[in-house]
Amino acid sequence: MARFSLSRAAMLFGAPVALALTLAACGEDGAGSVVVVPAPQPSTTGTPTPTPTPSEIAYDVTPCFSQQIQGQTGATSTLKGIIIPDTLKLDLTRPTRWPNGRHPSDPVVDLLLATLFLDMSASGQGPNTLANIPLDPPSNDKPFSLNFPFLAAPNGSPTVASGTGSGFDFRTDADAGYVNVDRMGNPAVATALIRGPKKVEYNDDNPGVDASDKYLEEEKADLGELFHLIGDDLVGLGLKLCAKTS
Repeated sequence: MARFSLSRAAMLFGAPVALALTLAACGEDGAGSVVVVPAPQPSTTGTPTPTPTPSEIAYDVTPCFSQQIQGQTGATSTLKGIIIPDTLKLDLTRPTRWPNGRHPSDPVVDLLLATLFLDMSASGQGPNTLANIPLDPPSNDKPFSLNFPFLAAPNGSPTVASGTGSGFDFRTDADAGYVNVDRMGNPAVATALIRGPKKVEYNDDNPGVDASDKYLEEEKADLGELFHLIGDDLVGLGLKLCAKTS
């Protein structure tokens, strides 16, 4: 059998070949023989699809607004029903804990953020998921009072306004007697879901306008932006999102 060096083989196998590489060799009897060696075939594995960056992921937040929220007192409601209209709702026939009213100690920001971002039907997830981490301080820095208005005295020595104030009485005076400066319904709605130029208009409107879904698309768009910012972080923590991705 004819001999050929490793360098010669490397050169031949490394050269461009259309179909096959033919090596001619002479046998001991002098008869010629031809050995056909198939050329290496190109890999059939395709180029892997790059993983989308968080900014490239499209989030459909509609399921978040329609999902059922299991309240702390057992009653259920959709997220949309809780935040539209943006009022703190209270049913006196049921025990009080957010979202049926609230106690001063309720971690309402963590509770509402959980219902905005997380799938409430996923095993092990519920309104208390983020409150149990917690994202915010787990309790107030001072104990609450047992009497109205229940809040502790402020820290430091804040300046107290002189006089008796406006004297406005919400029970008897007409709405025209005061100016609506900011919405204080559910936490994080006016501050997180209504942003930019819509904020002033939203604060000027009354909750009755919300019932027409005037600001629903704005809330969906802003929630989608928040998902772009932290959606991948929540998934990284092993949490299941209420938004659908594509």
